[in-house]
Amino acid sequence: MKNVYLFIYFWLLCNSADAQYAPQAGLPGSDAIPATNSRFVNWAANCTLTRGLMNIADASLGFASAGDSSAAIGAADNGIVSLGDSGVAVVTFAKPIYDGPGADFAVFENGFINTANDSESYMELAFVEVSSDGIYYFRFPASSNTQINVQTGNGNYLNACNINNLAGKYIAMYGTPFDLQELAGTAGLNIDHITHIRIVDVVGSILANASHDFTGRAINDPYPTPFPSCGFDLDAVGVIHNIETSVRSVTSGPEISVFPNPASDQLTISTATPTSITAVLTNLTGSVLQQKEITPADNTIQVSQYPTGMYYLVLQDASGNKWSQIVTKH
Repeated sequence: MKNVYLFIYFWLLCNSADAQYAPQAGLPGSDAIPATNSRFVNWAANCTLTRGLMNIADASLGFASAGDSSAAIGAADNGIVSLGDSGVAVVTFAKPIYDGPGADFAVFENGFINTANDSESYMELAFVEVSSDGIYYFRFPASSNTQINVQTGNGNYLNACNINNLAGKYIAMYGTPFDLQELAGTAGLNIDHITHIRIVDVVGSILANASHDFTGRAINDPYPTPFPSCGFDLDAVGVIHNIETSVRSVTSGPEISVFPNPASDQLTISTATPTSITAVLTNLTGSVLQQKEITPADNTIQVSQYPTGMYYLVLQDASGNKWSQIVTKH
């Protein structure tokens, strides 16, 4: 019965006029994912940084300097690299990420709980953007319902129920999840072949230099934080849905082959079983050119109508196994 009361309490807390999102890690209804969760199948393999200033309003203080890019590579371990005000980290992966059921990846920061109120934590937030080509990036629609009347100062806490689609929402060793389905239909983005994730520090000022959520509301997080470990502290990016980068068998999946490649007129998709396969052909910016069901009786895709160049072919079977391969049109 105690657990029922706790659930009702936190449900009411996170469904008031100004609080509507999942609560802090460890509380009922939270979608935070522990770093040790078996859902993670891979982690960021590379990271490049563009550091931000310790205080965007005072360049004389210099740039953030805590940690280095290696801290963002591999599994979450509470080792961090600080981005600074409006700093940027771009991480890449050994294999692309695809849109599977629920969350597809999670971002880890090193926030800490308010010991006087476990609904609150110290948060340094960041926008999250994804790309399927490393050129064009698309941002998850971030929301902040934190009050914007009084500046959140260094050392002040925020309530996770007010925050959505911002990395850093959860405490250390708990990832903030992101679901690629939210970006489905975005022109220029292939949500089944994400190769780059870009993390952009939020400047939490409610006045000059403010960062804004997708509604235009200022995002109020601790500001200023004029020290070397300022801004968003990136620990890790964990992958939940990791696509195979060649057309080959995976556990419980059928053998698949695509030929010829390169092709001039058509691609043939052959499977070792009569399992139906959904094939999606896109250009390199993710625009869908063709989608069809592949069966033993109809197992070809016409490509003669497309310009010479490279394309993505994404295949999915009825069990949810996915494959991706670059195909070339002569």
